[in-house]
Amino acid sequence: MPRQQAPATRPPRRRSYDQFCAAARALDSVGDRWTLLIVRELLAGPRRYTDLHADLPGVSTDVLASRLKDMEQGGLAVRRKLPPPAAASVYELTAHGRGLLPVLTALTRWGAPALAERRPTDAVRAHWFALPLLSAMEQLACSGTVEVRLDEGEFHIRTGADPAGREAYGYGPAPDADACLVLDAELCLALGRGECTLAEAVRDGRIEVCGEGPLADEIRGPARGGGRNPSRQP
Repeated sequence: MPRQQAPATRPPRRRSYDQFCAAARALDSVGDRWTLLIVRELLAGPRRYTDLHADLPGVSTDVLASRLKDMEQGGLAVRRKLPPPAAASVYELTAHGRGLLPVLTALTRWGAPALAERRPTDAVRAHWFALPLLSAMEQLACSGTVEVRLDEGEFHIRTGADPAGREAYGYGPAPDADACLVLDAELCLALGRGECTLAEAVRDGRIEVCGEGPLADEIRGPARGGGRNPSRQP
């Protein structure tokens, strides 16, 4: 007698809190484990599934695929095929998904005190420090792109109004950078915790500022506006 095949297991249906409350509705969409961290990755721009998996240590392939599917169904993300010659698909946030940037920024500010000490098991990626720096740079009046160099790697941040709707931060160096900051990860966290301001860190020499132009001069501050280092450009 042939053995009966076990029925295929299906992922559990998403459950709702069934509460007429904006916070509960929001958590219906993003309250699952890993969802907001996927949003954190996609806030830096479109990404392939394999790249997302590489920068989310600890997530299983099944869970990542399930969360991405839920995000597509919930209108937070879309999947599109890259034009030739690239033969790959990428996930990117919709305008609705990008609206979660202030949520992630607030969570980063709230959670920064918990990062007083790095545990031996903690993974780290350079672009994870973009969110605390965004908070520290929100008072800058000039718009532009700031490249950030840490020992852990490089990323870039866009400041000020951005009518093109580009990502607020991105992976790796920026070819169009208006300024470059060289600092360490601990200072990024201190800025995120509000222990010092960007201006104070620059004034104390804890941040090296490279580049020319209004944005670089504003970051340097009035006392350092003329102290450019033309030999080191972003």
